[in-house]
Amino acid sequence: MIDIKFLRENPEAVKENIRKKFQEQKLPLVDEVIALDAEVRAAQREADDIRATRNKVSKEIGALMAQGKREEAEKKKAEVAAGAARLSELEAKENDLREKIRKDMLTIPNIIDTSVPIGKDDSENVEIQKYGEPVVPDFEIPYHTEIMERFHGIDMDAAGRVAGNGFYYLMGDIARLHSAVIAYARDFMIGRGFTYCVPPFMIRSAVVDGVMSFAEMDAMMYKIEGEDLYLIGTSEHSMIGKFIDTIIQEEELPHTLTSYSPCFRKEKGAHGIEERGVYRIHQFEKQEMIVVCKPEESPMWFEKLWQNTVDLFRSMDIPVRTIECCSGDLADLKVKSYDVEAWSPRQKKYFEVGSCSNLGDAQARRLRIRVNGAEGKYFAHTLNNTVVAPPRMLIAFLENNLQADGSVRIPEVLRPYMGGIEEIC
Repeated sequence: MIDIKFLRENPEAVKENIRKKFQEQKLPLVDEVIALDAEVRAAQREADDIRATRNKVSKEIGALMAQGKREEAEKKKAEVAAGAARLSELEAKENDLREKIRKDMLTIPNIIDTSVPIGKDDSENVEIQKYGEPVVPDFEIPYHTEIMERFHGIDMDAAGRVAGNGFYYLMGDIARLHSAVIAYARDFMIGRGFTYCVPPFMIRSAVVDGVMSFAEMDAMMYKIEGEDLYLIGTSEHSMIGKFIDTIIQEEELPHTLTSYSPCFRKEKGAHGIEERGVYRIHQFEKQEMIVVCKPEESPMWFEKLWQNTVDLFRSMDIPVRTIECCSGDLADLKVKSYDVEAWSPRQKKYFEVGSCSNLGDAQARRLRIRVNGAEGKYFAHTLNNTVVAPPRMLIAFLENNLQADGSVRIPEVLRPYMGGIEEIC
């Protein structure tokens, strides 16, 4: 959510930003907010005048009563009563108008960074850099679930009977590998100076409204029936929510946290064959990282965050690349975003395994996360990035470490988490 003062003073800049995101249907919202804001300010001025008059007349009533001028005092009281009725109307009007403004402001997209490439959708995202040499072996690489099945490591049929499509049982060495990657990612981020955290796996609607757009919420989140609770789609939501309605002392910044959680997602819509298996599922686990920092430091932290993911994957010998999301592919709260994609030897192309985002002060403004600085209070900046999200990680891992004899090599960094074994046979 952008600053209404900025919108009021720069309506054309806000409209141009909407055009860059190819959301022309939202253009009328800018003028609507300006008109509603003018009504609020007018109502507020009238209400302030009534309050000032009431205070003045109240003093006059006291003086008249002291002088025994009861009749004149009663007339003044009638004036106060009439003013009170009008004040009640104005306050109700203000509340109604402010709610309409808030609804519109939550829909107007955040101002994107000037460096973001302009494009309509993900087909116009821009490759930034490749890390590691993509290799296509001279033997056939099966679909990832087939590799897992060779080791009796997955049972999707049983999961379908228990929970339906979009779930799985991981078994044996594949399950152990899944946990090893999570544990390694946790320690990797602790080694980078982040504080480890296990957050709540459910959040209230006030936090949901603060961390994401309505469209994202509808597409992603499961609501707990009869309660003001949602299952998290990513621990970023509860991690940023940790700071709701807080004032942080500037010297405490930055807050750098890495969190483990299960994640729950609706994953609406049909998906192609490459998104079956364990690529798009309703429940998975993830290691996440978030930063709450001063505004001037968020570009620096953005660079550090995506580099952490690249370094993690490269430490396991998985080639990756970074992709910058174009304007039309950015979620409305985001200022700038990179995807990290891993190499798939089977598909002979890269696929997304993580996403790094700078949200500026959008989440902080919605959640009222302020910083107490030397020159007054201001809104913090928030950032988030995926450290690793099995089972997509498992797809990249198995394909890149599969050997000609069907065994899977365990990179050196993971061996301590796998009991010292060097391969899965």
